[in-house]
Amino acid sequence: MSDPFAVTRIDRPTARLVPHDWGWARDEAGAIAANWQRRHAERPAMFDGRVLLTCGWRIDGTACAVDLFEVAFSQFLGFRDAGSPDPGVANAFAAIVPVASDGAVLLGVMGAHTANAGQVYFPCGTPDLADLRAEGLVDLAGSAEREFFEETGLSLPAEAPEVWWLLAGEGQMAVLRPVRFAEDAEALRARMERHRRAEADPELAGFVTARGQADIDPARMPGFVRAYLSRVHGG
Repeated sequence: MSDPFAVTRIDRPTARLVPHDWGWARDEAGAIAANWQRRHAERPAMFDGRVLLTCGWRIDGTACAVDLFEVAFSQFLGFRDAGSPDPGVANAFAAIVPVASDGAVLLGVMGAHTANAGQVYFPCGTPDLADLRAEGLVDLAGSAEREFFEETGLSLPAEAPEVWWLLAGEGQMAVLRPVRFAEDAEALRARMERHRRAEADPELAGFVTARGQADIDPARMPGFVRAYLSRVHGG
């Protein structure tokens, strides 16, 4: 399976918040507003909060540093829906990849009320101001753990090693940390599902298990997910 994503082994990513004058968003303000009006009418639960996109990145060997700037979610959504037309800006995010003891990978199905309804990917989210730390640093690794816990109810095993992979392409920079859990796929999925069902307003509609190439779904899985699963399952 071929996907336009470069896959690079990296150390724990570093990130900082920087000022950035985003010319594309300024020039396309009218189109962004119209897109948001349409998308929000389709899914009224969406909130136009503040998120962080990247305007610069540096990879030196296994070191990866990312510059992030603050935008409205409506701007990010308009940019993404337009096909990510500004090559100097990308959606950079980190995610935990839950791996069961039998080698299967677990993924979430986005709920019908979300901007990515029906898509299947690892529990994660675009970094936001909650991930901002002292001196302008942005905790991408912490963002991944926070989102993972919120959506699955699972804390990472204390002994889990830190191994990170960067998958870049299609206007995205996905920084993935695979973490193996003690349970097999059925038990791990059951734990996640119990948490999801206990939530008042779950973001996810459920979970799926990927054990091999046959489980890669081109229609519902974004490119970075297909590229990662293809790599780990020998594609």
